[in-house]
Amino acid sequence: MPEKTDFSIIPDQKSILELEREIRFFPTKSKNLQALSSDQIGQWNRKGYLGPIDIYPPDEINEIREYFDQLLATTLAEGFDSYSISSAHLKHAKVWDMLNNPTLVKIASDLLGENVIGWGSHFFCKLPGDGKSVDWHQDCSYWPLTPSKAITVWLAIDDADQENGCMEVFNGSHVHGLIDFEISDTCDSNVLDQSISNPEKYGEHSLTELRAGQASIHSDLLVHGSAANDSQRRRCGLTLRYCPADVTAHLGWNQKGVVVQGTAPAKTWPNAPRPITP
Repeated sequence: MPEKTDFSIIPDQKSILELEREIRFFPTKSKNLQALSSDQIGQWNRKGYLGPIDIYPPDEINEIREYFDQLLATTLAEGFDSYSISSAHLKHAKVWDMLNNPTLVKIASDLLGENVIGWGSHFFCKLPGDGKSVDWHQDCSYWPLTPSKAITVWLAIDDADQENGCMEVFNGSHVHGLIDFEISDTCDSNVLDQSISNPEKYGEHSLTELRAGQASIHSDLLVHGSAANDSQRRRCGLTLRYCPADVTAHLGWNQKGVVVQGTAPAKTWPNAPRPITP
C-alpha cells in the first residue's frame, strides 16, 4: 500500500501568492527580556537564527520521545507517512502543552512582544534511510500571514546531526525579503514543494546540530533546508510556530491560533482550546 501524504501541510500556493502581504524582516526591539540576553537579540537581528538552546532535560525529552513513538506508530498504521502529523496541537493535548511550554513562550515573547500566538505544530520525522530532503525554502512563502513576523522553534525529539539530516541554514538570508523559488510537481524526493536556487548568495551556511531536548529558532524569512537521512538513525523534530497578535492570518489559519501569552482580539485569533485527546 503506497504511503499517503497529508497535503494540508502544503497549502495552496496560488491562493497565498495572490494575497497582499507585507513581507520584510522586523528587527526585535525587546527590552524587558525574560529568557534571552541582549547579545542573543543582536544575533537574532543579524542572523535570523538562534541555537542551540536547552529546553527539555533528558528525562522529559525521553518521555516526549516515547509519546511521539506511539503517535507515529498510529499514524503509519493508518496509512499516512512520517511527515503527516501536522497542526498537532489542535488534536493532541500533549502537543498543545508543548506549544505552551513556559520557556518557549518566554523566548517567543522576547522576540515578538508581549502578546503572542502559537499557531503551528508539525513533526518533521525522517525515518532511517528515508531518502527525502527538504529543499531550500523560506517558511513565509507557505503561510498566509501578514506582516511576516512569525518564528519557528525547531525542537529536537531525536539527536539531529549531519549524518541523519539535520537542518541547515543560511544566516543573514532573512533580510532579503521574499526570494524567488521554483515549485516542483512531485514530493517524491522533496518533503515540501519549493526550492530556492543558489542560496549561498543570500547568507552564510551553517549546520544546526542539536541534542534531543534542544531547540533552534529561526525567522520565517530565513533560507533553510535539510539533506536526506541516509543513516540508520531516525531524525525527528517538532516545529512550533509563533507570531505576535498583530499578525493577520488569512484562509482560516487564525483558527489554529492559541493565545500563549497576553491577549488577542477574538475575531482575529479565536484561541483554540486544549484538546481532550492526549
